[in-house]
Amino acid sequence: MRNVLRKRLALAAAAAALGGGLALPAGSAVAAPAQVGPGDRTATEATEGAGILGTAPACVRRDVIKHEKKVTVGNDCGRAMHLKVVIDWGPDSRCLTYQNGEAWTWHWGRGSYGKVVTC
Repeated sequence: MRNVLRKRLALAAAAAALGGGLALPAGSAVAAPAQVGPGDRTATEATEGAGILGTAPACVRRDVIKHEKKVTVGNDCGRAMHLKVVIDWGPDSRCLTYQNGEAWTWHWGRGSYGKVVTC
C-alpha cells in the first residue's frame, strides 16, 4: 500500500512540475536588480554585443530629408558602430559597419523614415 502511495505522489509531483503547477516560495524566484558601476558596459554596448537591435545612440548623426526620401547617417561615436536604417512600411537598409567619422546616405522608394538602430 505504501509503495502505491509513493508512486501516486511521485506521479502527481511530476505532472504538476510539467504543467507549471509547482509553486515556489516568493523569495526564491525573484532576483535583485543589477547594480551598474562606473566600469560596467552601458545598455547600448550590451545590446550591440548581443546582436540585439536598439535605437542608435545620440553620437550617431541622422540627417533626414523626408520629401527626398533619404537619410545620411554619420558616426561620431569615437569607435566603430554597426548600424541599420529602419524604414516604416518600406525596405530597411542592411546592417553596415561605420568607422568613426564615416557617413553614408540611404535612399528609399516607399515608406517613411523610422529610425537608425544598432545591429
